Amino acid sequence: MTPAPGAGGEAKRKKRRRRLPAGPHSPTDTLTPAKTEPRTAPVKKTPPKKRPAYAKRVDEVSAGGLVIDGTGTKGLLIGRRDLKDASRERLLWSLPKGHIEAGETPEQAAIREVAEETGIQSEISRELGIIDFWFMAGGKRIHKTVHHYLFREVGGVLAPQVSEVDDVGWFPLDEIISLLAYPDEKKLIAKSGDLKV
Repeated sequence: MTPAPGAGGEAKRKKRRRRLPAGPHSPTDTLTPAKTEPRTAPVKKTPPKKRPAYAKRVDEVSAGGLVIDGTGTKGLLIGRRDLKDASRERLLWSLPKGHIEAGETPEQAAIREVAEETGIQSEISRELGIIDFWFMAGGKRIHKTVHHYLFREVGGVLAPQVSEVDDVGWFPLDEIISLLAYPDEKKLIAKSGDLKV
């Protein structure tokens, strides 16, 4: 008698186990390979971003203005070299002015600064107005306020201040506005009306 297929005996087949590749795996998992994490480079931690440093605010107060010569026909300007000009020949013309020192009034500072920067002695005839503006210098935000006056020449010898001014000069009053390099000073003189002292 022939045994039926799969009934055992010699015809009985052994169950084959699936072989696993060598490596770490769970002892209970004989059919699937263990999952391994892919190797990656260690993640570098970046330091937290620093908040932007704000420039320190500095308030400065100056005084100066326009000096009219003894004939009443010319105005006094100072010239400084334009640092943006590669030839270093271009002059930026402006009104003489400077910092108010401790204990000075704006009027006293204006008369002193005009004399220091130009060599000309003067007296104040009237106030022209105040200009204030902002600029950056040395990593600081500068808020500058400048008191301007109209002066009358009373003496002195025209000479630029060696350490701060490159040139000084008398110019016809009708040319002053076009010569001034800074828009705020142009506007101030334009709205000042009659410049007679």
